Amino acid sequence: MISQLARLDVRDPAGVFAARQLGRGLTASLALDRQDQIRVATALSEISRSAVTAGQTAAIAFGIDDTELLVTVTLDGEPPAEGIAAAARLMDQITTDGNVVLMTKRRPPGVRPDMRQVNEQLAAVFPQSALEEVRRQNQDLISALEDLKQQKDQLVLLNAELQETNRGVMALYSELSNELEQTNRGVVALYAELDEKSERLRAASESKDRFWANVGHELRTPLNSIIGLTRLLAEPGDDGGLDRERLYQVELIKNSGRTLLALVNDLLDVAKAESGQLHVDPSNVDLRALFSRLRGLARPMAEGKPVEVIVSDDGDPNTPGTILTDEVALTSVLRNLLSNGIKYTDRGEVRLSARVTGPRLEISVADTGIGIPVGLSTHVFEEFYQVPGVRRGGTGLGLPYARRLARILGGDLKLTSEPGVGTTVVLDLPHETPSVGTVVLADDDASFRQVLRGFLTGIADHIVEAENGSQALAILAENPVALVLADMRMPGLDGAALLARLPASVPAIIITGADVPSPPRAAALLRKDELTRERLEFTIRGIIRGAP
Repeated sequence: MISQLARLDVRDPAGVFAARQLGRGLTASLALDRQDQIRVATALSEISRSAVTAGQTAAIAFGIDDTELLVTVTLDGEPPAEGIAAAARLMDQITTDGNVVLMTKRRPPGVRPDMRQVNEQLAAVFPQSALEEVRRQNQDLISALEDLKQQKDQLVLLNAELQETNRGVMALYSELSNELEQTNRGVVALYAELDEKSERLRAASESKDRFWANVGHELRTPLNSIIGLTRLLAEPGDDGGLDRERLYQVELIKNSGRTLLALVNDLLDVAKAESGQLHVDPSNVDLRALFSRLRGLARPMAEGKPVEVIVSDDGDPNTPGTILTDEVALTSVLRNLLSNGIKYTDRGEVRLSARVTGPRLEISVADTGIGIPVGLSTHVFEEFYQVPGVRRGGTGLGLPYARRLARILGGDLKLTSEPGVGTTVVLDLPHETPSVGTVVLADDDASFRQVLRGFLTGIADHIVEAENGSQALAILAENPVALVLADMRMPGLDGAALLARLPASVPAIIITGADVPSPPRAAALLRKDELTRERLEFTIRGIIRGAP
C-alpha cells in the first residue's frame, strides 16, 4: 500500500532548489543514509532542472510503500533525456510512461516520517533563497568529498596489505621453487644411479646365463661318466667282480654322483626359469594317463618305508579327462610334490587327488609326515631354504622351481601344514576354455587369417579381419575390442607401428614367421610355424588371467 507524503510543482529555478531541499528533508526523515539522501536530492535537482530548461512544468509527488521511497514526476511534455539519464545513475530504478517518470529508492523498513515535520519542510522550501541552496549543495559536495577521502584511505591501506601479502607469496614461491629444483636434481641423480645399477644387473644376469650354459655341460658330462663307470664297476666280471667292501664303496660313489647330478639339474632348471628360457608346449594332456605314470614313478621312491603312495584319479566325477597345459612341466611339478611328500613322511600315506572348483582344477598332494612349524611354511618357497633342524637331503630348490613352473602354466602353488600331522600342497590350474569379446585379426595373408579364424572358434565372440595396421586402427576406433592378433610384417602400417598406436588397455599377440624378439608392447609372440590351436588358446588364457 502506497502512502502519499507531499507534492510540489516546479516551474522555475527556485522550484528546482525547493525540490532538492524537500527531497533531502524527506529522505532524512525516512532514515536513509547520508549518501542516499544526496543521491535522491541530486536526482530531483537534475530532472527538475532539465524540465525547467525545456520550458516544462514538473509536478513531483512523494510516496512510500513498505520498502521503498516512490517519486513520481509528471511533465507537460516529453521527459528530457539528459535529466532521465542523470537520475538513472542515482536512483535504484527509473521508468517512464509517456510524460510520467517514476523513480524508486530502497529505504529502511518500519520507519514512518513525521507528517507535521514534512508539512513544515514543504512550507519552508519556497522562501529559501538561491544562495542558501548553493550553500547546501556545497555542504553536500564537501560531505561527498570527505567520504571519497575515507574510501581512498581505505584503498591505500588495502593496497599496502596486498603488497605485503604478495611479498610473502613471492618469498614462499621462491622457497618452494628452490626446494623443487633440489628435489628434481636428486631425482635425476637417483635415476642415473638406478640406470647404472640396472645395467650392472643386466650384465650380471647375462654373465650368469653364460656361466650356467657352460657349467651345465662341463658338470653333467663328468658326472654322467662317473655314474656310468661306477655302474660298470659294480657289475660282476670274469674275475668274480669286487668284494663286498669295495662294492659298497662304489655304491657310495654312484649315489653321491647321482645326488650331485640332481643338484646340478635343479640349479640349471632354476636358472632357466629365472632367465625366461623355459618355454611351454601346451597340449591336451590325458589326466588319467598322467596319474598312472606318476603312480609308477612315485612308488619306487617309497620302497623300504611304511608309506603308501595313493594316486587317485576318480575322486571327483567332475574332474575333466584332459587339461590344456604343458605335460612336461605339469609332470615335473607333481613329481616334485610327491617326492617331497615321501621324503618327509616316515609312515602313513602320501595321496595325490584332483577336484574341480569352478573354472579351476585343483591337484593336491597331502602327506601324513612331520609337517612344518608354524610361521615357516611361507619360507619353503624361498630358494635354498630348508626347515631348521630337519635334514632329509635335497637342495632347497624343488618347491621354488615347482612354483615357478606352476605360475608359467597360469596357476599357483599353495601350502598348508601342521607339525606332527602332515602337509598339503595344492596346485591350482585353469581348465576352462577362455572366452573373449571382439578379436581383430591383422594380417595381409587372407589364407592365414582364415586359419586363425578357425583356431579362434569357440574362444572369440566376434572376429573382425584387417589387411594392415591402418585398417585395424580404424576398427578399434569404431568398436570395443578385447584382443588384437597381428602379423609383424604387413604393407603400409606394419605390426610394430600398430603396437605403438594401440590403446594401452588392448592386449596384442604378435604372430610372425620372422625370427624377431618379442616387442616390449606385445603381450606374447607366437611363431607361425609352431602355431596350434592349443598354443593359441593357452596364450590367450594366460593374457586374460593376467598371468606372466
